[in-house]
Amino acid sequence: MTENTIYDLVVIGGGINGAGIARDAAGRGLSVILCEKDDLAEGTSSRSGKLVHGGLRYLEYYEFRLVREALIEREVLLNSASHIIWPMRFVLPHSPNDRPAWLVRLGLFLYDHLGGRKRLPGTRTLDLRRDPEGAPILDQYTRGFEYSDCWVDDARLVVLNALDAAEKGATVLTRTACFSAKRDQGTWIVQMRDQTTGEVRTVRAKAVINAAGPWVNDIVGRVAGSNSRRNVRLVKGSHIIVPKFWSGQQAYLVQNHDKRVIFINPYEGDKALIGTTDIPYDGQPEEVKAGESEIEYLLAAVNRYFKEKLRRSDVIESFSGVRPLFDDGKGNPSAVTRDYVFDLDETGGAPLLNVFGGKITTFRKLSEHALQRLAKFFPKMGGDWTAGAALPGGEIPNADYIAFAETLRQRYPWMPRDLVNHYGRLYGSRTGKVVGGATSVAGLGRHFGASLHEAEVRYLVENEWARRADDILVRRTKQGLHMSEQQKADFRAWFETEIAQAA
Repeated sequence: MTENTIYDLVVIGGGINGAGIARDAAGRGLSVILCEKDDLAEGTSSRSGKLVHGGLRYLEYYEFRLVREALIEREVLLNSASHIIWPMRFVLPHSPNDRPAWLVRLGLFLYDHLGGRKRLPGTRTLDLRRDPEGAPILDQYTRGFEYSDCWVDDARLVVLNALDAAEKGATVLTRTACFSAKRDQGTWIVQMRDQTTGEVRTVRAKAVINAAGPWVNDIVGRVAGSNSRRNVRLVKGSHIIVPKFWSGQQAYLVQNHDKRVIFINPYEGDKALIGTTDIPYDGQPEEVKAGESEIEYLLAAVNRYFKEKLRRSDVIESFSGVRPLFDDGKGNPSAVTRDYVFDLDETGGAPLLNVFGGKITTFRKLSEHALQRLAKFFPKMGGDWTAGAALPGGEIPNADYIAFAETLRQRYPWMPRDLVNHYGRLYGSRTGKVVGGATSVAGLGRHFGASLHEAEVRYLVENEWARRADDILVRRTKQGLHMSEQQKADFRAWFETEIAQAA
């Protein structure tokens, strides 16, 4: 496009909502620019509990619409990307000191039936003294329940949405901060600065969508010079990663003394992901980290139920994210709605749509609703389309990843099983683009440790906006969790020399 081109849409924010909106808009035929000041998913969207779920506990706050929408979306997303989203069974040991059993049963009944569940198995009652799922649980807990939700690789979900947007014509700019957006003669003049080179790009657009997450109010006021009657409430959620301490692929959901629920999920094969906390946060979102009191809180919640006691020294890593929740005036952070709200400013015929709140599970529906809100400004754009569309790599027959993985093993008989699974889970039907013409492990190039080889790194740099070593180690692959400190240091040094300087 020429310098005089007027784009239809500039989307600010490369988290799950911004990437999802850019994808939906590009698929409707709109010309789109997505700008993100850091890496894709570097903020909240890579620091979640990594679940596609209806939100069982939201039923307590009568969030029936949100739960129903999330449950429906759970199966839509499972069908669209079964390589990065898969079913998981959750075991809920019942403590009579907390929620009564009848209330838990009622909640699970509603959970099974609100969203038209099709693929996932329903709830069952467990005798924790006899069922194997009860083996790691303290003997005092004799009764439990098991229900279904889904796991998701959150950062990859964001990247795949951005990738689909780009393949449909969108321009995706990472490490690019939007610092000014001003209305001019019925359109927007938007200025963005490359965080690496300092180069400023100025574009004109018919509409702007502010999906900046924790920074949404900053974009409204400082960048756009506008006002909004809506406000975002920042809530900090922290997680810890420890060695996995039970057998089986089931996850656990436990109720703490304060009625909060804590997820204990299998993670990266031999680890467990435990979270989350809910604490009001008023600092800079970039500086958020898990506090010691939060880490101790999560350890205590686990130790209340499990025979094997976790210690502070078991914590391999901790991370924290800032959830940008719509401020509905609720005092308790756990009671603040996880629903999303739009604020549309149509001044001068140049719309600014601000997005408040939302959650990973409902990003696709949020994106669809956002475009519907702008439909009158783009009468020629296409209709809703994402409900039945696979994400890149998700073009898997019948969304049956297990059968697909077996075909991969047959296609690459020379590849170790764990490496086949690594590629299959991250890239799905696009695994061949990563492997290229390699016919042996040596053909994948330099081995950096764990399952990380040079062929994958170069693919991520060339196709998925990986610009720094941690874009790969932390977000694109999670291989940093499996590599030694020396291996990570060696990789960073190689990346700076071979990739960053060359670029």
